[in-house]
Amino acid sequence: MTQKHQSAREQDMPDVPGVFAVDKPLGISSARAVAIVKKWARQTLGEKNIKVGHGGTLDPLASGVLVIAVGRAYTREIAQYVSADKEYVARVTLGSTSATDDAEGPIVKRAGVSVPSDVDVLRVCAQFEGDILQMPPAFSALKKDGERAYTKARRGEDVVLQPRPVHIAQIEVLAYVYPDVQLRIVCGKGTYIRALARDIGEALDTGAYMSALRRTRVGVFTVADTFDMDAFEG
Repeated sequence: MTQKHQSAREQDMPDVPGVFAVDKPLGISSARAVAIVKKWARQTLGEKNIKVGHGGTLDPLASGVLVIAVGRAYTREIAQYVSADKEYVARVTLGSTSATDDAEGPIVKRAGVSVPSDVDVLRVCAQFEGDILQMPPAFSALKKDGERAYTKARRGEDVVLQPRPVHIAQIEVLAYVYPDVQLRIVCGKGTYIRALARDIGEALDTGAYMSALRRTRVGVFTVADTFDMDAFEG
């Protein structure tokens, strides 16, 4: 679709079938966003069985670019759109840890923490650039013994997942006023930003969790290319 190279704000609604991006708001799941678009696509095309899918899931606590495909031919190809690198702006809160590695918690404040200097934060963040092994969060959709890890974790089971290779092209410190670090992150497929926040906190000896996240780009799709979700609910 040629429209992905234009600003979605200057367009009406996306051409369907096709591939486009929406700006998923906080508080809804990626599946809910797809359901809203599917209902709109059915009404627009007059097809009850239209296939709609998404790539690159965003948790309800995250907002930003979510790529959606409408039509079977496009849902089959969506992987090629979301396998490219992604860009995020994240807030990492130091001095506390979270069982989920994000603001969902429960959150535990760590006692006796020394406040890292600006130099410390820059140095530690730089250590995570490049090809690294990352331990996925226990509360993740990855499967362990045939069951979703988060299902086991919510039952109180001790979930230990295998580290996975991921690529982080860049970590830029946008701002730092303890306890919050604002980061811009460019990374490859499969990277967990909340796991990165957790690991940065451990490397700083403060603990940390991801307290806010916005995805600003998926491959060629940027926030400027997205459609607002409320446009599909009219």
